[in-house]
Amino acid sequence: MTPFQRLRAYPANPDARVAACNMIALIVAWNQPTYPLYLRWVVGGDAWVACITFLSTPVFLAVPWVARRHPLAGRALLPLAGIGNGILSRWAFGAASGVNWFLLPCAIIAVLAFRRSEWRTMIGLVALTALGFATMRFVDPLPLGHFTPADYARFFRLNAYSVAILCAVIGWNFRATFRA
Repeated sequence: MTPFQRLRAYPANPDARVAACNMIALIVAWNQPTYPLYLRWVVGGDAWVACITFLSTPVFLAVPWVARRHPLAGRALLPLAGIGNGILSRWAFGAASGVNWFLLPCAIIAVLAFRRSEWRTMIGLVALTALGFATMRFVDPLPLGHFTPADYARFFRLNAYSVAILCAVIGWNFRATFRA
């Protein structure tokens, strides 16, 4: 098997929900290395702080590996990685950056990734997402980087667009589960 075939097979899974989570996890992981670059280009300020988000990249990359061994755990790992990345990003960039909104895709994944019979897992992950949002809302440490009010305005717009695109990607990847 060629490296390209292996890469293509890595997220594949006969369960549409698992396959959707795997692909979303890889899309996020593949985009993380470019985040500091487009942050620097669009926002300015201390964009180097975005490198801290690399801490979650191995977790996103591990989702298909975990899902191959335990599908429920793999599907749960994706929103958990997103919640962790969101909290880490909030600490790095501050509230004005709008990174709080990245918890919305986590909640959407938590709802779409699980069957009705797995409602306890779904409710637990949605509750954990809400807890993550509440934590971000009420625990407000100083951000690691310095951004001007104009930088933050661009940052917020960038994150709002990114969240909207990510939600569309999630919907697209879960489309096969809507037919089932």
